[in-house]
Formats: sequence, C-alpha cells, structure tokens
Amino acid sequence: MKLNWANRITILRILLIAPFIITMLKINDTALSLETRYLLRYIATTIFFIMAISDGIDGYLARRTHTVTTLGSFLDPMADKLLMTSACILLASTKAHVTDFKLDPAIVVLVIGKDIFLLLGFLIIYFITFKIKIIPVFIGKFSTASQLIMVAGTLLAPEMTMIIPSWVWILKFIWWTAAITAILTTLIYIRNGTRYIAECEQSSI
Repeated sequence: MKLNWANRITILRILLIAPFIITMLKINDTALSLETRYLLRYIATTIFFIMAISDGIDGYLARRTHTVTTLGSFLDPMADKLLMTSACILLASTKAHVTDFKLDPAIVVLVIGKDIFLLLGFLIIYFITFKIKIIPVFIGKFSTASQLIMVAGTLLAPEMTMIIPSWVWILKFIWWTAAITAILTTLIYIRNGTRYIAECEQSSI
C-alpha cells in the first residue's frame, strides 16, 4: 500500500514521540550543566510544536486532496493520544517536570482517563453494533486544543513567567480548563454512544 503525504506526516509525528521523551527525561539531569538542561527543554518544546502543527497539516492535506484513508483515520487519533499521554506523564513526573511547574497528577488522570473511557466506549459500541462510527464534536476538538496549549504553556512556563509575572495562575487555569473539557467530552461521547446503540437496536427490530 502506497502511503499518501497525510499518512506520512502522521507517521513522522508518531516517530517524533521517541526523541521528545528522550530529551524530556534529561531536562532535570543534574549531571548535565544548567545550560544543557535548558537546551534540551527547548529541543523538546520544538519537537512538541512540530508534532502539534503537523497534526493540523496532515488532516488538512487529507481533506484537501481527498485522500482520507482508513489507515489515516486510525493513525491520526492514535498519534494524538500517544503524544498527549506521554507529555502529561512526563510533565507530572519527578524526572521530567519543568522546575516549579510540575503538572498536577489529578490533571493527568482526567486527561488520560478521557482517552481510556473513549477507547472502551468505542470497543463496546463496535461489539454491540458491529459498526464503526466516530462523529467528532466541537467540545472534543476544543479539549484537544486546550491540552496542546496546556503542554506548550507548561514547557515554556519559565520564559512566560518573565514576560507575564502572573503566568503561574494563568497556567493553572489552562490546566483545569483542559481537565474540565476532558470530563465534558467524555460525558457527551457517552451520551452520543448510548443514543447510537439505542438507534441501532431500534432499527434491527
């Protein structure tokens, strides 16, 4: 099977997760100089921005060139989930957090929990209806965007604080916005999923 450009970009995004994790795991390594640790954080941030931007590019290319594929429909959300899961866990860890801006573990649980619930919901719907149906909702897209902003804002928090002294409070607002939208997204998809199952059961009668 020949890969189109949209799928190639998505695969590249998945491959970039490895160097992102590797550089993040070194940003608090006391064996390295402070300058090197700062450089590694900037490299990790750059990789994250490349992945975030490519997320929009691959979707745009697929729609623009009418090359939306089943493979792309599977790889794209998988790339998003892998990126966000790894980023949240790293930013909340002792080894890879940004100094003075360690991500609240509760945020991590809510953000990653959303993806786990949605995956379980998808599997339940498939085994009940034997159909695959994914209808994105606005709150879901907003949730993804808020999570990207949350990670970017945390990675650049030391620099943002120098520009905006109250950044720590703004960042906490962003954190909890991402968490709350994750909860709302989960509830909406649960509602839509149960309605879809009921419609399928009604039509089969």
